[in-house]
Amino acid sequence: MRLRRELTPDYISGFVDGEGCFCVSIRRHPSAPHGWFMQPTFQVYQHECNAGILEGLREYFGCGRLSHKGPNSSVMTYSIYARRDLVGRIVPFFDEHPLVSEKQRDFERFREVLLRLVRKEHLDPEGFDEMVRIAFEMNAHGKQRKYRLDDVLIGILRDCTPGASRSDVKIQSEPHGDMGSWTEMIQPALL
Repeated sequence: MRLRRELTPDYISGFVDGEGCFCVSIRRHPSAPHGWFMQPTFQVYQHECNAGILEGLREYFGCGRLSHKGPNSSVMTYSIYARRDLVGRIVPFFDEHPLVSEKQRDFERFREVLLRLVRKEHLDPEGFDEMVRIAFEMNAHGKQRKYRLDDVLIGILRDCTPGASRSDVKIQSEPHGDMGSWTEMIQPALL
């Protein structure tokens, strides 16, 4: 389907306000820092009979891809995953053309997590912890998430010493499986 006219910035902002999503997915990944991978994504959904609008968005932004939401779905998704495109195209667009609904708050949280990823703040356990908490505040407080906030935070804290003020205390997970409990181990005095 070809569009009858070009998409304007105001139209795009309003359309995304109703049909779009700014999300930050968090999933387990053994080689990622702290065992979790964080992926900011911008998506817009539409029935396949209106895929021309999604094609118009892809043409307007000059990036992203179109795909079906699922193997048997008639819903199409326009998605942008690349950080350089999110930072260079999506964030500046929505900074200049803000949303009018509560989705604006999701965009602001999305932007914060994205920019912190670019600054590599996720490599620090405390930075990653803060970013996870921000992500869980997005999109109805993370009700559609596979993992609970506590599941992710416990995984972040495993094998690190966040906020320890004494050098003789190490906080680590139980040696016989991850039971969610913590032990303190005092370093033996040197003779």
